[in-house]
Amino acid sequence: MKQLNNKVIFLTGGTEGIGYECAKAYVHEGAHVIIAANCETKLSEVAEEFGPGHLGIFCDVSNAADVRNAINRSLEVYGRIDAIHNNAGIAHPSKTLDETTSEEWDQLMNVNLKSIFHTVKYGFAALKASEGCILNTSSLVGEIGQELHAAYTATKGGVNALTKSLALDYAKYNIRVNAVSPAGVLTPMLKKWKEEQPDPAHITAYLDAIHPLGYCPGGDVIADACVFLLSDKARFITGCILPVSGGAELGYRSIITVPDPLEIEK
Repeated sequence: MKQLNNKVIFLTGGTEGIGYECAKAYVHEGAHVIIAANCETKLSEVAEEFGPGHLGIFCDVSNAADVRNAINRSLEVYGRIDAIHNNAGIAHPSKTLDETTSEEWDQLMNVNLKSIFHTVKYGFAALKASEGCILNTSSLVGEIGQELHAAYTATKGGVNALTKSLALDYAKYNIRVNAVSPAGVLTPMLKKWKEEQPDPAHITAYLDAIHPLGYCPGGDVIADACVFLLSDKARFITGCILPVSGGAELGYRSIITVPDPLEIEK
């Protein structure tokens, strides 16, 4: 029996990275997937890959009208929404707070946090009718912080707090609200960045070492956890910020780094 059989899932940012892996997993588990994203080319590619029964909608999640229209279009096609997965997000710029511009701060807040306001505001009635659920993609840095990412970590801390408050507000409607909290994930973007570094092997070793389980995972690991949280197997779980982090948040540890090969030769 497929875990998400015939469920209608509205997924933001599902054309690449974690979102794409989640979309694939949801389709595999029998769901009808609506991908709301802002890249028409990738939307077309993913829609063609998944085939009939799924929908791609161009949508800027920071724009209220776009989200409202995407929700309404989804209801026109499917008649209901069983889950909203707020996955769309951006991580740059990598700066201290004093170096961050007002425009950069606003963009991060609008894409990573206000987008959840939009999807919940316009999708609430549908979720109430279906007794559905909300899932947010957070990050471990929302709990532990991160150098040179103050604005980004602030958005993820906000996602965590919002998840818990929504869970309390909507429990009376049997709407569950949870979040997944990854550490490092080998998305195409991270792989590209790694290969552009002076010593990619050093970066690989570092990314593996920050996870006590010994490796930096792909997005499929996160997708498996998301399938569970959206399924009936998680029917009594709400307000949970689930770390899918290989234990990256646990205790004091010594992370052994790989020596620079040029330094070894000296």
